[in-house]
Amino acid sequence: MKIRSAVVVSAALLLVSACGGGGQIGDSGSGNSAANKKLVLIPGITAEPFYISMQCGFEEAAKAAGYEFDTQAPAKFDAAQQTPIVTGILASKPAAVLIAPTDDKAMAGPMKQLKDAGIKVVEVDTKLQDTSIGVSSISSNNEQGGKLAAETLNKLAAGKSGSVLVLNTKAGTSTTDARAKGFEDAIKAFPNLKYIGQQYTDNEPATAASKVTATLAANPDLIGVFATNLNTGEGAATGLRNAGKTGTVNLVGFDASPNQVKDLQAGTVQALIAQDPGTIGKQGVEQALAAIDGKETKRNIETDLVAITKDDASANSKYFYKQSC
Repeated sequence: MKIRSAVVVSAALLLVSACGGGGQIGDSGSGNSAANKKLVLIPGITAEPFYISMQCGFEEAAKAAGYEFDTQAPAKFDAAQQTPIVTGILASKPAAVLIAPTDDKAMAGPMKQLKDAGIKVVEVDTKLQDTSIGVSSISSNNEQGGKLAAETLNKLAAGKSGSVLVLNTKAGTSTTDARAKGFEDAIKAFPNLKYIGQQYTDNEPATAASKVTATLAANPDLIGVFATNLNTGEGAATGLRNAGKTGTVNLVGFDASPNQVKDLQAGTVQALIAQDPGTIGKQGVEQALAAIDGKETKRNIETDLVAITKDDASANSKYFYKQSC
């Protein structure tokens, strides 16, 4: 999951189209009607390359299946902003909703309303703790991603000893919490790397930068930072740059947005753990259509991740995220 902050332009019913494309959702009767050919994607936040890439996969698959489609996203990764979008979608009753819940507990109530209305619910990227609501959950193997980050930091350290830090976004975000757990479990295999725990940034780059600055002051032997999402990665890069520690402290980020790829190529970031959001969107549609047709669905689907360094960036360019469809 890649999460980016945005300015809140309205306080209550905020319905934002992430790319501005797709069919319009209107009144359609029952969500499980055979005549209902409407799908909606509700990402975690608008204007975020990860979710835009997911939307591209969603739109391509929906169009190929002959379905109308719409994407509506909150301006911030926040349950209070995502909930009214779900409420608005509920009134229009599409056949299915693909959603990245912004809180694994707080979004359970609104999403259950969709299910109770006969609308098929598919979780994409993030998921609820309650497994009874979604017919399927499609996401990266986030614990594996955290493990891959730990292994990558160890390779970058090349036998040197030092402290390593995890910068997480918000507690209760299923994807980033799993990445942090995977890292924490895997780092134990490398005794030269001292894990000093994780810190939360509230998904604010400026907060991530200040956390890095404070950690450097308290731990001058800091040798590595794992940032669990886009905003923490960009903030961490700023903090290291301001401290004159770019390249000295190895930074492993998560996701491959255009800005992160530029930082990788410039040497500001030493490695990226990239997901495959387009495939998540495509498989989300496949599971939604199976549920609509009364066919068997797969409850949990995990997609691949890859560690990318400057040396192999060109060979892995298919994993770079999009800014538009």
